[in-house]
Amino acid sequence: MHELSIANNLVDVVLQQIQGIGCAKVERIHLKIGALSCIHRDALLFSFDLVTADTPLAGAQLQIESLPIVIYCNVCAATQTLPGVQSFRCPQCNTPSSDIRQGRELDIDSIEYVEVDSRPIDTPIPEGSSS
Repeated sequence: MHELSIANNLVDVVLQQIQGIGCAKVERIHLKIGALSCIHRDALLFSFDLVTADTPLAGAQLQIESLPIVIYCNVCAATQTLPGVQSFRCPQCNTPSSDIRQGRELDIDSIEYVEVDSRPIDTPIPEGSSS
């Protein structure tokens, strides 16, 4: 179950990204995962919940966009989306292709978070203080 180590690395990367930007809590992480990445969605979601406990990511949602395999066909001179992983042949002309343009990704697309409100609410400024 390599998804556990992927979830750990994901947490490390997100924590590095939010460091010093005034993030109170991460709400959602948008991922793009290619069909050839060999990542099982449910295992990643389960692992993510385990490794985010007691971190600013606790309770955050993983929003996963699955990306299909896209190849480049020299005969058609165009990119083609494959219907699955069984055959790496152009769906238009049936020519084999090993020129993979999409499908291996594991990318953090965006991070949604709640900012820390740095202004105290209804706190009077003591007399003699300068602003």
